[in-house]
Amino acid sequence: MTIIVFLGSLLASMALGIPIAFSLLICGAALMFHMNMMDAQILAQNIMEGANSFPLLAVPFFMLAGEIMNTGGLSRRIVDFAMALVGHIRGGLGYVTILAACILSALSGSAVADAAALTALLLPMMVKAGHDKARSGGLIAACGVIGPIIPPSIGFVIFGVAGGVSITKLFLAGIFPGILLAAGLWVTWWWLTRKEDLEPPARRSKGEVWAAFKSAGWALTLPLIILVGLRLGVFTPTEAAVVAAVFALFVASVIYKELKFSQLYEVFAAAAKTTAVVMFLVAAAMVSAWLITVAQLPDQIVSLLQPLLDSPKLLMFAIMLLVMVVGTAMDMTPTILILTPVLMPLVKAAGIDPVYFGVMFIINNSIGLVTPPVGTVLNVVAGVGRMKMDEVTRGVMPFMIVQFLVMFLMVLFPDLVMVPAKLLYR
Repeated sequence: MTIIVFLGSLLASMALGIPIAFSLLICGAALMFHMNMMDAQILAQNIMEGANSFPLLAVPFFMLAGEIMNTGGLSRRIVDFAMALVGHIRGGLGYVTILAACILSALSGSAVADAAALTALLLPMMVKAGHDKARSGGLIAACGVIGPIIPPSIGFVIFGVAGGVSITKLFLAGIFPGILLAAGLWVTWWWLTRKEDLEPPARRSKGEVWAAFKSAGWALTLPLIILVGLRLGVFTPTEAAVVAAVFALFVASVIYKELKFSQLYEVFAAAAKTTAVVMFLVAAAMVSAWLITVAQLPDQIVSLLQPLLDSPKLLMFAIMLLVMVVGTAMDMTPTILILTPVLMPLVKAAGIDPVYFGVMFIINNSIGLVTPPVGTVLNVVAGVGRMKMDEVTRGVMPFMIVQFLVMFLMVLFPDLVMVPAKLLYR
């Protein structure tokens, strides 16, 4: 009955069009009423405690870093460097998009920020070069999925806090899977454009490539600083977010001199608005998470799925299918916050490595950002690129299918995730 009250109140609230954060609060109140422990003080206390977390300080700073990089010229220089490297290949602008997405992912950790920057910079160029606009927009949207996987990642921070998993290990474990997803996009783009008769730009000279590298050098230094610092234990993921924001601010304003003092308010306000949405979601979800534990919902779900506990791979397939379905209707952050406290006891009971599960869970949720009908990244690409939603949806389909195939390949062969991860954080 408790499961019915939990799901029924949550889904009913969402069906009425109530924002997800408030739906989570309503769900929490319904659970309290059902358990005869209704107390407004408990609600307020859990909301405050939900946002009172040192690791979650990484969220606003990574958001700020992403805004600074887009406004201060770091993103544009990364795209220019990728263009100098692979722009001359047939279909080169697509490869530029994939390469630039991987580099940007190592800077901001936000799918929305990366997708907005790539759409504004590359979509007009791809259309002008003769590529199909829907396919180009679909590729850019699919590349945005890499943002929350290659560290630093806001998704890993939220999952690490909600699931009690090492954020540093999650960061390091996300590197190789992110590269695998990028490789899948690279092969898919090659297959789709192999018969296009488009003249690629001329190959850049070594001098031009070197000049592009020097121009982007400061931006390219940031992911190296973050990863080496995390690996050597110089700073925590939260401190890494501060380093990223301060470094990006210094480079954009002092080195590149593209971020003016008059723009700072606008940049900080944009980061603060996005952060407020995420943090309110986290705070509201912690109410439900606490009540889920009190109501022993995880134990009930573990008992329901007891037959699958003896087969971790089969259980992972079942969980991934569940998250795929949820991802079509719910954004990444609330999905993490709602499902993590429910699934983690099940994962631990089956003997699945929590770091491996976290990586797979975030990958699935990230792909959910381009899964219609909600698809946050699809909406961003459609808005920035002035495209119809159904055009972007049609364009992203082949890339999304390949990303799901790569994900299930990692479910079938967990060593693809864990062997490289253990080499990095050993």
